[in-house]
Amino acid sequence: MRTDDFWAVIDRATADRPGSPAVVAERAVDELSRREPDEIAAWGRHLDKVMAASGTEDLWAAAYLINGGASEEGFDSFRGWLIAHGRDVVARSVREPDSLAELPAVRSAAASGAVFEAEEVLSIARSAYQRATGDELPSSDVAAGRPDPADLWDFDNEDEMGKRLPRLSALFLEPPE
Repeated sequence: MRTDDFWAVIDRATADRPGSPAVVAERAVDELSRREPDEIAAWGRHLDKVMAASGTEDLWAAAYLINGGASEEGFDSFRGWLIAHGRDVVARSVREPDSLAELPAVRSAAASGAVFEAEEVLSIARSAYQRATGDELPSSDVAAGRPDPADLWDFDNEDEMGKRLPRLSALFLEPPE
């Protein structure tokens, strides 16, 4: 499956009718479940590749800052939320995690405390495959998509956070007194 084909499914799930990540996931499952099992599995492998490519330390730090913490599963779910917002949001946030400060939802979350997670987006291929075949999705051979937590810099270090993610830090960290 080509990258454009993968993102076209997400684009169609959001086109002209934006919705929550759960709605995006359900629309994508509906579309994929009408395809051949091999194509659904290929879509799932591509999702694994997107997760692997987006598993950067500074993006994890951004998720940690925005969501008020991010376990391994929380970081995965945060990236599910990003994927539900499309290719451009994912690409830009991987390239420049601090750019997430420009998203209206993220800016609002600084005041509201909203948390951004979408596990259901990560289950699109599994759900579509099961709906189409009644079987479990075959395992993927794509490597895990996040660094080892033991190798991360200290996300509670506000000085380091301010250097790496200055715009997000300005939104989410308490100003010094």
